[in-house]
Amino acid sequence: MDSEKPPIRGRRANGASFPVDTAIATLVRDDSRRNAWTLLLDGVETSHVDLDDPTSLEFEYVRWLGDVIECVAPAGRRVDTVHLGGGALTLARYVMATRPQSTQIVFEIDGALVDLVRLRLPWHRSRRLRVRIGDASEGLAAIRDASCDLVVRDAFRDAVVPASLCTVECATRVRECLRPGGVYVMNVADRAPFATTGVELATVLEAFSNVAVISEPGVLRGRRHGNLIIVAANQPIPVSAIARRVAGGGVQGRVRDLDQAREMARGHRPLRAADLSM
Repeated sequence: MDSEKPPIRGRRANGASFPVDTAIATLVRDDSRRNAWTLLLDGVETSHVDLDDPTSLEFEYVRWLGDVIECVAPAGRRVDTVHLGGGALTLARYVMATRPQSTQIVFEIDGALVDLVRLRLPWHRSRRLRVRIGDASEGLAAIRDASCDLVVRDAFRDAVVPASLCTVECATRVRECLRPGGVYVMNVADRAPFATTGVELATVLEAFSNVAVISEPGVLRGRRHGNLIIVAANQPIPVSAIARRVAGGGVQGRVRDLDQAREMARGHRPLRAADLSM
């Protein structure tokens, strides 16, 4: 989810709208490309896909997710992936195009949205990509231990990450699902003083020993609201390589390392499942 509702540049100002289970979905065609589309949910830009080129990542935070993949896995290497949140399957399409031997599972709670995307923005059908309708935290519980290389959390409802995906218990379950060397990446929408991000970092540091944060300088300096990508692993994260990759592109990204991430988490208490019932 692009957290800022940016103006739709290079795209038609309106599009076709459809009621789905959790929102009103709108598909807007990109005038600058023959077969590229933006998916909006209740007016918020959520996904961008180019059906002719699934390696094209329009949203900066999605490009950063792709950069992380390229840095933690050599080009073309199989990366078995679990997606917590689906949208228009932008990153799943990217993994399928760049690493076709990978198996992927996408959990998306909105079945009508999946039907809409399947009809209007169809993806290449493959037994290696499975889309499951339902709550992502419940789906994660059914994943076999040590069965995937990457878990991507990019799930929002009413512009907020579902609380069940933000707990120590969820992070611990992700750790159990990952193979040795696996990586967990999360999309967070926040602004200074980073109260949401601080809790997220304190929580994920309960389950993972290494963490980094990616965002753009304006967000990290507290100038505006925006997306932050948290990268978590139990082995060294290639921070320098990631920093070089995210520094390119239309919006340059910056990386905060483990010490800086710990500083962002300072003073924040990890969120536990028991807290949700209080």
